[in-house]
Amino acid sequence: MIQYISLLRGINVSGKNMIKMPALSEMYVNLGFINVKTYIQSGNVVFRTTEDDILSIEKRISEEILKCFSLNISVLVIESSMLKKNYAENPYLKQTNAAIDKLYLLFLSENPSEIMLDKINAELYIPDEFIVKEKVIYLHCPSSYGNTRLNNTFFEQKLKLKATVRNLKTVKALVDLTENA
Repeated sequence: MIQYISLLRGINVSGKNMIKMPALSEMYVNLGFINVKTYIQSGNVVFRTTEDDILSIEKRISEEILKCFSLNISVLVIESSMLKKNYAENPYLKQTNAAIDKLYLLFLSENPSEIMLDKINAELYIPDEFIVKEKVIYLHCPSSYGNTRLNNTFFEQKLKLKATVRNLKTVKALVDLTENA
């Protein structure tokens, strides 16, 4: 069995795309996933399956959400071992001046193209900063994520990829949840 975390983009935000977590959990169980656990209302689901094709899992979940809730939701699935690695390797955690509540991980559907990354002039967004490592963008937003232009939509448009963001507290909670599941 492989343990995964699915990250749903844009559910239960400002009264839009509402999905109750018990109904979402039940949907996952009906898809054949086991040890299903949700974390907070923003669409974080830990589960296990024998399936190893992440793209297929994402597609199945997305199609089932459309069928069950009539919502077209972007879904990113990550192996729990990768989430733990992403958390542990956060370069901003080592900086003493980086407040934990100002750190975010933006998960991408695939590795971004160097050509697309080179088009982003990071100096234009200071004091906000980011570091890209494979399918994750580590964000440090000293003011707040709510005020940065380096948000989820920005990176989706610039990199032409699906993305979803989680604050570091949520990522840590998901790492802890995977260790207890």
